[in-house]
Amino acid sequence: MENGVILAILSSLVFSIMNALVKAVSLNIPLAEVMFFRSIIGTIIVYYMMRQSSVAFSKKGVPMLFVRGLLGALYLYAYFFTISKIPLADASILAHLSTIFVIILSAVFLKEKVSKNTFYILPLVCIGAILLVKPFNYSSYSIYALVGILSALLAAGAATSIRYLTKMHHSYEIVFYFLATGTLLSIPLMWNSFVVPTPLEYFYLACIGVVSLLGQIFLTKAFTHENMVVVEITRYIGIVFNVLWGFLFWTEVPDGFTVIGGSLIIAACILLSTKKKKAAAATKL
Repeated sequence: MENGVILAILSSLVFSIMNALVKAVSLNIPLAEVMFFRSIIGTIIVYYMMRQSSVAFSKKGVPMLFVRGLLGALYLYAYFFTISKIPLADASILAHLSTIFVIILSAVFLKEKVSKNTFYILPLVCIGAILLVKPFNYSSYSIYALVGILSALLAAGAATSIRYLTKMHHSYEIVFYFLATGTLLSIPLMWNSFVVPTPLEYFYLACIGVVSLLGQIFLTKAFTHENMVVVEITRYIGIVFNVLWGFLFWTEVPDGFTVIGGSLIIAACILLSTKKKKAAAATKL
């Protein structure tokens, strides 16, 4: 198994643990506050890691680093919101729609070709998303699910920017800008709603900060070792982890719409990505 694939699996496991911790602590702590602790702890740790590894801040490409940071921060807030409102399995499947958006964005910004087969497979993704959002049974769930789709789009933008930035910047620096931007963005959002955490909640928040940083480093390094689409496919194992935690801690059992819709999305995304990788290999030949 290639290093990039192993790193992607590890990042999925670590992020699933983070998701469970976020869901648990968000019952009492506002999301902006969760995001603040997650970001500030990671910022401090990764800055120390940069100093220890003698990684200097770049003077070139800073605007793009900030763009990556903003996309990542907005994704984080949207995803945390979705996790706090709907089952972990549903939130995880919606977030993995990022693979579709990655294919589109990589074609637009990285000039990667999109095969004609893509347009035949996309309807499956649309049907799967509709089954997950459940607009025919309109409720607050539908709105939360739409935020989940937005988080997938933001995640795809962040992933595309990471792939672009890894050619010129160290992974620690890329992660630093993401976390620092998240810290700054969360301060005004939590200004009038800060809740003093209990000792247990402080422990959860500290774990979220450390665990999420570890997952982010695994993910960023995975993109440096492997094609971004392959990494996105491998990360689908994260859905299994999230289903497991949801069942164990909140007795969340996916309904029929989630199973069918999720299966359609996963199958379509894997098929799209496989065709994309074969096309890239053929081009090299």
